[in-house]
Amino acid sequence: MSPVFPMLTVLSMFYYMCLRRRARTATRGEMNSRRAIESNTRALPINVEIVQYAKEVLDFSSHYGSENSMSYTMWNLAGIPNVYPSSGDFTQTAVFRTYGTWWDRCPSARLPFKRTPSTFCSQDYVELAFEEPVYPTAVHILETYHPGAVVRILACSANPYSQNPPAEVRWEILWSEAPTKVNGPQARQFTPCIKQINFPTNLIRLEVNSSLLDYYTELDAVVLHGVKERPVLSLKTSMIDMNDIDEDDDEEKYGCGMDTLNKQFNIVTLREWPTNGYFDKLPYELIQLILSHLTVPDLCRLAQTCKLLYQHCCDPLQYIHLSLQPYWARINDTSLEYLQSRCTLIQWLNLSWTGNRGAISVSGFSRFLKVCGSELVRLELSCGHFLNETCLEVITEMCPNLQELNLSSCDKIPPQAFNHIAKVGSLKRLILYRTKVEQTALLSILNFCSELQHLSLGSCVMIEDYDLIASMMGAKCKKLRSLDLWRCKNITESGIAELASGCQLLEELDLGWCPTLQSSTGCFTNLARKLPNLQKLFLTANRSVCDTDIEELAANCTHLRQLDILGTRMVSPASLRKLLESCKDLSLLDVSFCSQIDNRVVLELNANFPNVFIKKSFTQ
Repeated sequence: MSPVFPMLTVLSMFYYMCLRRRARTATRGEMNSRRAIESNTRALPINVEIVQYAKEVLDFSSHYGSENSMSYTMWNLAGIPNVYPSSGDFTQTAVFRTYGTWWDRCPSARLPFKRTPSTFCSQDYVELAFEEPVYPTAVHILETYHPGAVVRILACSANPYSQNPPAEVRWEILWSEAPTKVNGPQARQFTPCIKQINFPTNLIRLEVNSSLLDYYTELDAVVLHGVKERPVLSLKTSMIDMNDIDEDDDEEKYGCGMDTLNKQFNIVTLREWPTNGYFDKLPYELIQLILSHLTVPDLCRLAQTCKLLYQHCCDPLQYIHLSLQPYWARINDTSLEYLQSRCTLIQWLNLSWTGNRGAISVSGFSRFLKVCGSELVRLELSCGHFLNETCLEVITEMCPNLQELNLSSCDKIPPQAFNHIAKVGSLKRLILYRTKVEQTALLSILNFCSELQHLSLGSCVMIEDYDLIASMMGAKCKKLRSLDLWRCKNITESGIAELASGCQLLEELDLGWCPTLQSSTGCFTNLARKLPNLQKLFLTANRSVCDTDIEELAANCTHLRQLDILGTRMVSPASLRKLLESCKDLSLLDVSFCSQIDNRVVLELNANFPNVFIKKSFTQ
């Protein structure tokens, strides 16, 4: 045989393997920018591309604005741009609640969950609905101030406007990247290279991480490009990555992270080995320590190797602290059922963002807590829209040792349901940000939960009389260390006086956007004199804050670390110098839109106090 023919045979086999890999990848929608897509690829047949702005904002985790207005709210992401291509701080944009690392350096900061995958760094999200389901070809995000927060873009198979919900809801990551520092706060159009998916979508989710930003990121609009017919990649390619062939085996074996987790939980067939190698010589505790560094999917995979490691991977001691938030798109009733036997000793549980669109039922959640709730100390349920009154009742009955409960943005819970929380007298932390808690229920909670140390009532718009609430806190919650009253609309100097007199251990107080507080009543002076332990004080957008208030803080609150006086017109550079000289630990000072503090003053203060981040926002 001619030596040419074996060579042709080898080349043919290689070409066949490449084409087979390409076909499988396109079928599953796994083609992305890292993989081998070079020039000369094109979609066949050619479809007319549809370009559409978001029709509606369906869900989000937080926003800077009020529930009763449009300024700085996520709802500004619907429709055409309001600001772009202009740069600066504009009320017509969408702004999340936090930025930077300041919220991780205050008394209310929570300890992170271990075992969080390094690939998951999302802090907030927003979900957008579009008119027409399409196969996405591009996503444009119009960022108008401090860009760089978006870390993941996802697409959902469910059509929010369909009358017939699908039996299975799938989420696919179109693009993902670690947080990056962007030079400069100027506006930009962010268009990452997205991968193709094998279903049409009109539901896009953005996830953000603002930890590297110097100020709040502002988003103006999102544009979805796509075609109605599923693109078929041309086989005409200029290069194919050899790594694709090896990588495919790993993907087919393990699925997509949590895609196969339910099956992995329920392993019934294990390999038999004559010995377990060096693992037989290691102490049980040492193996447990080694495995404690694995993520949940890795534990499930390792459990399939042999009986010894299955025993270790299913040990309830491996699940004392468990965060399922990174896998929110995959968690459902079946997942919780399989986890029950492993979580009998669980103390920290994070189910934030999980269970929406029917993934977790009330009965499934209740069954899990009835088995695993007795030792729970911390329960994170942020944005859990499956929660209702029955769920809160089960929590209070099945979790007698609960000390921390996070219901942030659980805006589907009915007002009367919050009365059940009063039964958990051991609570030390309660987060009710953006919930429908009413005054009667909150008064009951404060009366019976006297151990509270951290309380968040930001954007709780259904409370009628915050003075009464503050009075109850002063009388009952003597151990309170942090209090969030962000955008509380009706608290006055009377409530502040009761609060300052009764809660003198307060180290953190957020009174941002509380329009009924006026410096002329002496309320801020009273705070400074009675709360010497203050480390964080936000008086955001209170235009009445004056030099007297700043000087009182300088004289009495020398431990102050963070101060926000955005928007005041009555604070001079001289009083700020006194504050900076007195408060040696001060690290954040926001003087945005303070009319007496211009850029020249900020530069001077930065030069004299280099350890303080002094923020001066602007609008063009």
